[in-house]
Amino acid sequence: MSHENEKVIIVEGLTDKRQVKKVITDEVTIVCTNGTLGVERLDELLETYELDYKDVYILVDEDYSGNKLRKQLARELPHAEHIYVSSEYREVATTPEQALATALLSKRIAVNPLFLL
Repeated sequence: MSHENEKVIIVEGLTDKRQVKKVITDEVTIVCTNGTLGVERLDELLETYELDYKDVYILVDEDYSGNKLRKQLARELPHAEHIYVSSEYREVATTPEQALATALLSKRIAVNPLFLL
């Protein structure tokens, strides 16, 4: 089975996941960490979603816990690409759809063009 075109976006919570799902049209797996990860939970995610073999994107809140999680994930997944929301919005869940769509599109993730107007 080929893992080449499979994309995974890692977010913190369910509201983040819902917000991302709203704007993308790409076939993407969205994984919620529900905050910072313990070693066991991280290993479980790596294995379950085969993260070492996929295009991984890290999209977390621009706050203390989001930055802490981003650093942790960057260590474990050095090949992952980072998607940032403006610190003006702080949270993925409260980022306007248009801003989120633009950020996702910049990483070659297909979005609904309605959100780019």
